[in-house]
Amino acid sequence: QVQLVESGGGLVQAGGSLRLSCAASGRTFSRSAMGWFRQAPGKEREFVAALSWSGDSTYLANSVKGRFTISRDNAKSTVYLQMNSLKPEDTAVYYCAAGHYVGRYANFYDYWGQGTQVTVSS
Repeated sequence: QVQLVESGGGLVQAGGSLRLSCAASGRTFSRSAMGWFRQAPGKEREFVAALSWSGDSTYLANSVKGRFTISRDNAKSTVYLQMNSLKPEDTAVYYCAAGHYVGRYANFYDYWGQGTQVTVSS
């Protein structure tokens, strides 16, 4: 089993940057695919980024390509989401997730964090 705790959210002006972290506990983190999703008020949860357990395969939503980067440090059991050139439409609660299969679909992931709020002001 994997427990996930996100941190690093906050309020930032448009054009700014934030780095989200997701600390995992559990013996299977290093073999887990990791993903980031987000949910804005009144909208469905959407895929943001995903990374295979080895780091060889990376997926990014079209809306964040060129601005966001996902990475992981298996020695620290932590996955990161570096967010640059933030836009007001990036405002959402960001969730990290862990699962056996890497991909864009929420049902690939078995474990979810509680989320961290990111607010981008214009």
